[in-house]
Amino acid sequence: MAISAKMVKELREMTGAGMMDCKKALTATDGDMDKAVEFLREKGLATAQKKAGRIAAEGIVMVKVSEDGKKAVAVEVNAETDFVAKNEKFQNYVSQVADQAMDTEAADVEAFLAEPWKLDTTETVGEELAHQIATIGENMNIRRFAQIKEENGFVASYTHMGGKIGVLIDVETDVVNDEIKEMAKNVAMQTAALKPLYTNRNEVSEDYIAHEKEILLAQIMNDPKESQKPEKVIQGIIMGRVNKELKEICLMDQVYVKAEDGKQSVSQYVDSVAKANGAKIVIKGYVRFETGEGIEKKEEDFAAEVAKQMGM
Repeated sequence: MAISAKMVKELREMTGAGMMDCKKALTATDGDMDKAVEFLREKGLATAQKKAGRIAAEGIVMVKVSEDGKKAVAVEVNAETDFVAKNEKFQNYVSQVADQAMDTEAADVEAFLAEPWKLDTTETVGEELAHQIATIGENMNIRRFAQIKEENGFVASYTHMGGKIGVLIDVETDVVNDEIKEMAKNVAMQTAALKPLYTNRNEVSEDYIAHEKEILLAQIMNDPKESQKPEKVIQGIIMGRVNKELKEICLMDQVYVKAEDGKQSVSQYVDSVAKANGAKIVIKGYVRFETGEGIEKKEEDFAAEVAKQMGM
């Protein structure tokens, strides 16, 4: 039976499910509307779609490293409440998502959701997510994932506040021992705490630096005293401020938080460990995910919500 757009629209209005899910349900049930509704309910898709408008800004970041330390993944899965984020069932599901993401070849979340779910290849990752939403009772979202592979060294990981922040550090080294692993974990903790934007200055684009210089120059020109200084002095001030900013946003240039003198940079700390162990060490990159970062959280009037629930 041919599935018309009108039928898809009708089923969507009845269930709140997505257009493609409705078309799939009608195709599978040969256009039988009642059976299509049951199809969606069994898949958990109707329930999931009804919850899709709710903001999922809580959740956890989970990091996993392969046994040989050569490969690692970080995933962020969101839920609506911190209560659910701490729930064992939710955490077990996120662990399964991380296992899936460890071996995925998907380039983005959309492709990831479309691939077969490893624990049940008759359904997709997205369909399993819908089931979890229906079971747990909150809107959930696989927001992002990132893999790191390092054949010439290892990947270090660190999780802060039970999954509030997750960090992976890509370490290229010709020596792997406990001291170097401890160094890598310290760098991961630094990354979690000081939230760098880049690994080192080589990653900072010329456009970014030029833009910062323009802003700083405008600030100086708006200051009656500063603007009267010679051009050479002004340029020196600008470069000084740019360098100060780079020391804050570039991981390897940041002051190492555990430095006893308060002056040693992360780069100098890594070099000192490398020298002590006769090793060549390069921190090639990192991944830092913070739960709910950049998601606008919906402010709720708790009293009003309770009254609403009670029909008042």
